[in-house]
Amino acid sequence: MDTVVLPSSTTSSLSLSLHPLPILNISEHLTRLRLQTNTSLPFVLGALLGTQNGREVEIVNTFEVAAEQDERVDHGSFNVRKEQYKQVFPSLEFIGWYTVASYPTSRHIALHEQFSAYCSNPLLLILQPIHTPGVNVTPGHLPIKAYEPTIEIRDRSSRSVYIEASFTVETGEAERIAVDTAARGGERGTSLESHLQTQRAAVKMLHDRIIVLVTYLKDVLSGSTPKDHATIRSLAALVASLPASDSQGFRDEFETEYEDVQLTAYLSTLTKSASILNDIVDKHNVLHSSGREERPASGLMPSRRRGFPGRGFGGPGDWDRMH
Repeated sequence: MDTVVLPSSTTSSLSLSLHPLPILNISEHLTRLRLQTNTSLPFVLGALLGTQNGREVEIVNTFEVAAEQDERVDHGSFNVRKEQYKQVFPSLEFIGWYTVASYPTSRHIALHEQFSAYCSNPLLLILQPIHTPGVNVTPGHLPIKAYEPTIEIRDRSSRSVYIEASFTVETGEAERIAVDTAARGGERGTSLESHLQTQRAAVKMLHDRIIVLVTYLKDVLSGSTPKDHATIRSLAALVASLPASDSQGFRDEFETEYEDVQLTAYLSTLTKSASILNDIVDKHNVLHSSGREERPASGLMPSRRRGFPGRGFGGPGDWDRMH
């Protein structure tokens, strides 16, 4: 079969950065379609969103693309999804597409021509399943390949081919935490939870030892345990080495931090209450407006305002008060 990928001696000058979110989205897309179709290698198709500045490309996000039976892109659905993402992420542009395969073939060239209407040079990102014949994935490396389309001239004719492009995984602190949580699956917890668990165990151990010392001193004072002057001197030296916590400066600093924590909790409660109240007001407005819109459709004259007899608008009681 005629390959559509140029040999490795031809390199791409593209500087490509890949964020973790597209990797997670493509993996989740493949896993979900495998379960839905009960096949090991379903047809996966999606769009790549990111930014491009000259030869520097950054892939930030993805979305799924619907396709017809003959593997033709549903352009109506594609345009709707692209505009929706454009409203939420105005800085991101369509820069390519992704699929799942062992390597690019003429089948991908046909899909490339369909996406060329939205981008002059759409990139191709391929997720290579590990347990697929003919795919050699280096241990410790992502089973992902990036390809840049180009034109090859052979025998006085031109054709579309791909050049493999190297990429680097770029991530921020927020992405690192999210990826760590998603990768662990909630089984062992994140590194932050592990750190807090270690601190909790150390504090608990310190508390248990302090309880042992306090119990010993109580027994010595009550006379049930004989005095050990070496132990008592060690305890006295330990207490003397502790920082003084009864000073006015310590109290002021402690009260300030305590008030800051309480104020933060109070503001959080106020924000949550305001959000709940806003939702209630929105629901009330929707119900009230729908009720007013339904009244003229009944063909009846609007009724008087509800109230006690004789107190509606236009009643004698209101007329007398107005005059």
